[in-house]
Amino acid sequence: MLDINKLRLGMAIVVLLSLPGCVSKSTFENMADQARSLDTNLSDLKSRHQALLNQQNDLQAEHSDLQNRQADLQARHEVLASEKIQLEKDNSELLAQKEALTAGNKELEEILAAREDSLSKKIADQRQEMVRQETNCSSQLAAQTKQIGDRDKQISEQAEKIAAISADNARLTEELRLIRAQKEAEVQQMTSTYQSLIDKMKGEIDKGQITISELKGKLTVNLIDAILFDSGKAEVKPEGLLVLQKVIDILKEVTGKTIRIEGHTDNVRIGGVLAQKYPTNWELSAARAVNVARFLQERGIDPLNLNAVAYGEYKPVAANDDDAGRAQNRRIEIILADKE
Repeated sequence: MLDINKLRLGMAIVVLLSLPGCVSKSTFENMADQARSLDTNLSDLKSRHQALLNQQNDLQAEHSDLQNRQADLQARHEVLASEKIQLEKDNSELLAQKEALTAGNKELEEILAAREDSLSKKIADQRQEMVRQETNCSSQLAAQTKQIGDRDKQISEQAEKIAAISADNARLTEELRLIRAQKEAEVQQMTSTYQSLIDKMKGEIDKGQITISELKGKLTVNLIDAILFDSGKAEVKPEGLLVLQKVIDILKEVTGKTIRIEGHTDNVRIGGVLAQKYPTNWELSAARAVNVARFLQERGIDPLNLNAVAYGEYKPVAANDDDAGRAQNRRIEIILADKE
């Protein structure tokens, strides 16, 4: 606002100046200076007044703006108050929920604690069980390792046995081959001997005095006693020696065989004076077999390959009901067979 006192002073100076002859020149000049000073002050005052007006307008604008802002703030305050009420309500609900959750958490913690105790026990039991199983597994593994070692040893031993068996099999196979070859050679030899006997003794065979048979590697020359012995005697008669010589000539060519001479009779009992020398057919058949064996020995047959056997009447080849049957049973058999 303008300084009223200064304004009034300036106006008085003006009035004084308008009165001529009333003041001195110096006074006038002083007053003029004062007037100019007043004008300057007035200008300053006007400027200040305008600035104040401008400030007032600005303040009014700011006041209006503040009022608007105050209204906005009031509205916001009301909204915030409403939101506060809602938040307090929500807070109450949250607090209730928190209390419920706290109670629930406590209950869950108790349940979890109980379960944890149970689980801890189960875990401890399971660990003990695992330790037990691990111990058992270790024992079983050790046992299995030992078994594997034993099996490896057995396998090694079996391999050695198999190798030995294979070697034995090879040896036995070779022996079997040799035996078969020997058997084949013996069969061929026996067949050849049989054929030679057949060829050389064809006349006696045709007369029925001799039969020759071959069965399972055994060759039998069956001579009826009439061609070799007189009735009741054990000495080989001359014509019988000729027949035996034919047999000997062929048997000399045979090797690796045993020659068994068997004496057989019929079932007619020995009587009279002859019974003093041969009480039974045993003695007669034995004497005849021994005499034939001795003759073969004398003619070069190795006695180590000779056997004399007496069967008497106890190994007949025919019935003793008639002369023909009894004649067949009275015989000497020369059997060529494998050595035992």
